[in-house]
Amino acid sequence: MTGGSMTPSDLKVAYINQDTLLKYYDFVKVKSDALEAKMKSYQGQLAARESSLQQEVQQYQQGRGNLTMGQASLIEEGLQKKGQNLQLFQQSLSQQIEEERATVSRELYMKITDYLRDYSKQRGIMVVMKYDRDSDLLFAGDSLDISKDVIKGLNDSWKVELQNPTKNDTTKAK
Repeated sequence: MTGGSMTPSDLKVAYINQDTLLKYYDFVKVKSDALEAKMKSYQGQLAARESSLQQEVQQYQQGRGNLTMGQASLIEEGLQKKGQNLQLFQQSLSQQIEEERATVSRELYMKITDYLRDYSKQRGIMVVMKYDRDSDLLFAGDSLDISKDVIKGLNDSWKVELQNPTKNDTTKAK
């Protein structure tokens, strides 16, 4: 069969269930756990800074009666600046988390599409669709679902990559 003589009935199609893939692909679990740990660390740092600033504000309010207007004004300016710095720190942490999510998402996409390219070539599949609630795929028979097979292959590849991390590290600058 050459490209010109192919008919739509010759098209071999399969799909993967995105929810199943995200639930059982070990790479996703590892990256999600790492991201969650980083978020908790960031939340801890932020909470510590917020607590410190609140203590400074309380100390200022308690001792304000003993200060001159000039001293009070300088302290208020300093507290205001610290509050602004805290907001900038919070924004920076949020941005870092979003950038890491985007990096993981890109890496996940590359791992899946690279794997599917080889998988499909070996099995003569011409189209692999993604099935989830938001996709245009409303129904497909179970015989077209390659999720379990793809997850097994992806997990096997992930184990190999973990044993030889420099070979397939897509996060390193090229």
